[in-house]
Amino acid sequence: MPLSHFDDQGHAHMVDVSDKDITDRIATAQGHITMAAETLALIKDGTAKKGDVLGTARLAGIMAAKKCSDLIPLCHPLPISKVSVDLIPDDALPGVKVTATVKTTGQTGVEMEALTATSVALLTVYDMVKAVQKDMVISGVRVTLKDGGKSGRFEA
Repeated sequence: MPLSHFDDQGHAHMVDVSDKDITDRIATAQGHITMAAETLALIKDGTAKKGDVLGTARLAGIMAAKKCSDLIPLCHPLPISKVSVDLIPDDALPGVKVTATVKTTGQTGVEMEALTATSVALLTVYDMVKAVQKDMVISGVRVTLKDGGKSGRFEA
């Protein structure tokens, strides 16, 4: 199957979606950041030096979804109708799980926006507490749901 972001000469280009149907689109992505239990306690207790880690990361993720086409060269700018970013502290990791869901009505999907929201939320958690722990690990970032458009529904 040929890659749609390359032309016949192998040059990268933005895919023409003008002939695609306008449909409701949704995508969810998730990931997590692991850290020491003591670092997670700072986040949960709200005592991190930089302030509200989870609230700041939530806003960063929402902003990132809206700016996805500014960051990823071949993404289409989309009229996003909803972005939700959930951050759940998890003692079992220990760390924070992030889930981002993005919706639009348009001619192309919002998987990249959901992945970007998740990634930036995780990066923001790292930034907010890196002064106390530098060896945190961000992992597991992936699309878990995509629906709408010709290719239909995907669930991981």
